[in-house]
Amino acid sequence: MTAPLFSSIPRLRAARIACAGGLLLCLLAPAVFAADVLVVTDSCHPVQSAGGARMIELDLSERIEAELAAGLPNDPSRAAALVQQRLRDGGQALQRRIGNAYQGVTDAWGLGIARVPAVVVDRRYVVYGEPNVARAVARIEAHRRTQP
Repeated sequence: MTAPLFSSIPRLRAARIACAGGLLLCLLAPAVFAADVLVVTDSCHPVQSAGGARMIELDLSERIEAELAAGLPNDPSRAAALVQQRLRDGGQALQRRIGNAYQGVTDAWGLGIARVPAVVVDRRYVVYGEPNVARAVARIEAHRRTQP
């Protein structure tokens, strides 16, 4: 008579695992639905970024240019030679930084970003003024759940 009781234990365990998995999925749903998160900001508007979000700093190119121009001599030909040397010394890594900085500005402009900070999800939804990326994404996901 005790066999049916013990045979139901694996089924209960499976049900508990299924419930725990469903709960985990609900908790992680914002991260799952927000596949493409883009954060647009500048050095005057720091944000608390969430992992996996692409960060665009609109003034990064200006900061890189200031690094290259720091401590230049007054003589234009010597200054130009020094900047060229700094560009060569920076190599491919510096070229990528410069390219990524300008590409970010282009991407933000193409999306029509009007203010910073801006959190963009799936290139379709945007929240302005929220420095906490996780909260901004949660607001977008809440909106998406109400809209079919």
